[in-house]
Amino acid sequence: MPEPSRVQINGIDVNVASAGSGPAVLLLHGFPHTWEVWGEVMADLSAHYRVIAPDLRGFGASTRAETGYDAVSLAQDAEALLEALGVASAAVVGIDAGTPVAFLLAMRRPDLVERLVVMESLIGRLPGAEEFLVGGAPWWFGFHAVEGLAERVLQGHEADYIDWFLTTGTLGDGVAEPIRRAFIRAYTGRAALRCAFSYYRALPQSAAQIEQAVASARLTVPTLAIGAHPVGRALEHQLRPIADDLTGHIIEECGHIIPLHRPERLLALLRPFLAVGRCPIRTAGRRTRRPTGRRCP
Repeated sequence: MPEPSRVQINGIDVNVASAGSGPAVLLLHGFPHTWEVWGEVMADLSAHYRVIAPDLRGFGASTRAETGYDAVSLAQDAEALLEALGVASAAVVGIDAGTPVAFLLAMRRPDLVERLVVMESLIGRLPGAEEFLVGGAPWWFGFHAVEGLAERVLQGHEADYIDWFLTTGTLGDGVAEPIRRAFIRAYTGRAALRCAFSYYRALPQSAAQIEQAVASARLTVPTLAIGAHPVGRALEHQLRPIADDLTGHIIEECGHIIPLHRPERLLALLRPFLAVGRCPIRTAGRRTRRPTGRRCP
């Protein structure tokens, strides 16, 4: 596992794991994860890329901030993190709560985001998810959204609650015990729960920000939308009318937490998508890739 470091941005300390060298790939996790959800993905991609995986604001070992959980603020965190690390451009990959962040970063800074991968989330209230939402949003959205309630109910029962998401998100298979312990530790205590649920409490504001963004611009960055269970193709359907270059894919027999449940299937999609437009070059006896707008020689 990479050894995380701390980077100061936007008045908070962000816990960041990184590995490898080469073109940058930024990985944005969701709930109830930390950067460690990307462990197997990082181990593979770091052979050819500089892979950067932060704990998002309020999550894991990052600062438990009082505010800043709307999608624009989180996209600004991601932008500031890349700047602080000296990254001029990156592929950005988001899952769950990290997806709207990655999307808005690509909408606001297409010069910074080379390629975009989003998975297992909805993008605000954009049309296209009606079938997924026919019975209403998942039950925990409402529970988490009530100010102060979920923290009071769940304090002292965090392990049981996180276990439910980890088991359900892997279709009953569960996750490795070290990852399970890390996630439970990250979400134990009232402050940790408050920060996690602040993402849900900011969803109306985030949805308005997304609607404002798509009202005046299109998603021009090449994008890969990946679905599994339960979101399926809902995310792809939301993006299809507003994206110039969109590829959709479903990973069958895969739960919501794709990087933990089916990492090899995810990597089989990520490797070719990230490699598009990069010419192979040789440095110090190893093969790497670089961005190019021309044909490879």
